[in-house]
Amino acid sequence: MNAPRPHAPQVEVVISGCSATDAGSLFAELCRRFGSDRAAEEAPHEATGGRPTMWTGTFDTSATHGGPARTTGQAPRLSGPVTAELQGEPRAVECLRRALDETFVVHQLGLVAGDQEVDVELRLESRTPA
Repeated sequence: MNAPRPHAPQVEVVISGCSATDAGSLFAELCRRFGSDRAAEEAPHEATGGRPTMWTGTFDTSATHGGPARTTGQAPRLSGPVTAELQGEPRAVECLRRALDETFVVHQLGLVAGDQEVDVELRLESRTPA
């Protein structure tokens, strides 16, 4: 008999289609809620050469910091839509997505589900216009 696989709480987040400032705001918000391989004050940098830039971070949904949900006026503002790809175990991805739903307007663009993990593509927008 096969034993159930343990819950893997890490979610890899890939941010693209935005400025380094917006990526930094998004990562800072996630760091406020979850443990991460990034520091909340770690500012992403733009790549040179006109090539598309992507920023990554890994967030541990089992290491929640218990930050309270923000009110709309306190939420970070994005200058435009941000594309975020979340990859990990389904329960961990859902936990991180719920945190994003509390702060941003979230549109699901795509979902690829495998046996042990999911890959979800989201478009995030500020709750209030920038």
